[in-house]
Amino acid sequence: MNLAIETENLTKMYDGSVGCKEICLSVSEGQIFGLLGPNGAGKSTLVKTLVGLVRPTSGTARLLGRPLGNVEVRRKIGFLPENFGYHEWLTGRQLLEFHASLYKMDRWSRKSRIPLVLDVVGLTGSEKKKVRTYSKGMRQRIGMACALLPDPDLLFLDEPTSALDPLGRREVREIMQGLKERGKTIFLNSHLLSEVEMVCDQVAFIKGGSIIDQGSPDEMGADGAVVELHVDVVSEGLLDLIRPVARIVSSGSNTIRAAVKSREDIPELARAVVGSGGRLYRLAHEKVSLEEIFINLLKEGD
Repeated sequence: MNLAIETENLTKMYDGSVGCKEICLSVSEGQIFGLLGPNGAGKSTLVKTLVGLVRPTSGTARLLGRPLGNVEVRRKIGFLPENFGYHEWLTGRQLLEFHASLYKMDRWSRKSRIPLVLDVVGLTGSEKKKVRTYSKGMRQRIGMACALLPDPDLLFLDEPTSALDPLGRREVREIMQGLKERGKTIFLNSHLLSEVEMVCDQVAFIKGGSIIDQGSPDEMGADGAVVELHVDVVSEGLLDLIRPVARIVSSGSNTIRAAVKSREDIPELARAVVGSGGRLYRLAHEKVSLEEIFINLLKEGD
């Protein structure tokens, strides 16, 4: 399968401070790729470097098989920034006409494409209203429409659902799935881990400007598990015996939830209960969620 994005030691420094450092990623065409990390981790810096808004300090990258900055490739890229500010005195349609001109789309392409993207993002009927009258959700939708205008092969979305209600987030997921079915590639930045888990084929975690782990959500959570223990009493002695084996997620008077790195650690939890003199009434485990993986990785980094 061809690669839509390929980076090798891609680095961007700001006056000696790390924006992103030695990023090595491979994203196949037709995938939805999720980049996750805390605020200030380097997510937006990486996206801005890939789309050409900032120049890398070192390293290389290729988009759709071409080096960064290739003009032909730029015409095949859509980008929705996280914090965008569009011309509020324009109507929605005028804004799309303006962006179409930036993409150098001809008149006939604009005539067919603009009504289509308005329909896709759910703004048909609102295109004659001034952008200043749009709600936060509507502004997010018109931003998505601008990104979709050139029918891009590669789409960068930076927090695309941040201002949307649950219905709007679902519609964005459906848009992304539809684009994927057409062979498009999507690079997604998001803080909503549950949403990323629903749509992404591959994910990477970034912290301090560096990638700390990457893979498919299923593979990353396949080995570990969150284990729930029901015991007669939760004592400090029992918690002390569990801590070397697993990270305690929560505990109550009779229940402990603990995250293990491997299924091989689960019998050790049962032994810890018995070793503390307690009684184990129930033990259940579930696959680690993306949120648990994320928290574990951040804690390990600390």
